[in-house]
Amino acid sequence: MGRIIAIANQKGGVGKTTTAVNLSACLAEAGQKVLLVDFDPQGNATSGIGLEKDELDKTVYELIIGEYTMEECLERDIYENLDLLASNMDLAGAEIELLEIENREFVLKNQLDTVKEHYDYIIIDCPPSLSLLTINAMTASDTVLVPIQCEYYALEGLTQVMDTVNLVRKKLNPQLEMEGVVFTMYDARTNLSLQVVENVKSNLNQNIYKTIIPRNVRLAEAPSHGMPINIYDSRSTGAESYRLLAAEVISRGEEL
Repeated sequence: MGRIIAIANQKGGVGKTTTAVNLSACLAEAGQKVLLVDFDPQGNATSGIGLEKDELDKTVYELIIGEYTMEECLERDIYENLDLLASNMDLAGAEIELLEIENREFVLKNQLDTVKEHYDYIIIDCPPSLSLLTINAMTASDTVLVPIQCEYYALEGLTQVMDTVNLVRKKLNPQLEMEGVVFTMYDARTNLSLQVVENVKSNLNQNIYKTIIPRNVRLAEAPSHGMPINIYDSRSTGAESYRLLAAEVISRGEEL
């Protein structure tokens, strides 16, 4: 039965989509069957994995409003072991349409439940806001993984996400847990990066992944080529970091 992990942070620009795409690709490379759900209207995970998001007419939006079935909307075998539920700007309209639907917080969960058993992992890339889409993603998930950038306001973003997780756990999904925190955009040359890591560790008793994702030029280039980092530059430090993160996620799953 697949583990569903929402990748969430209300702060933008923290490496959320980079983590969703590359963690999914590295889990697939490690032999896990993975579904990546692009649940952000910006559709960056969709284009980052190589699809023309504006040319798609069967996306997660059509799925949640009931226009097409899961089977029709799945983009299969983007890479070996990796399927995608794509997204584009149409999803921005879903917020309004969901307001009219009964049990609107459970729409994504109900759809993912139909395919959960076919995957080892379902990774959901959430929008960078606390919206009905994010609530849907957390209601559907087992755990929430929070990427945080090594910068001064990192703790602030993390506190907001944790408040949201606690709220969703109380009201909608009592099984929801924090998967953990992963540090992104780490720059070993700056004291600030080190201070942020130490600050978070001392202020939180959350799971903090040992793997820290560095600032890496190849990692920044990969989305413009529509490839995950392990395909774009397999030997880069970015690729190695996400492989290590994937291995940690797998081993943590075996402990549960």
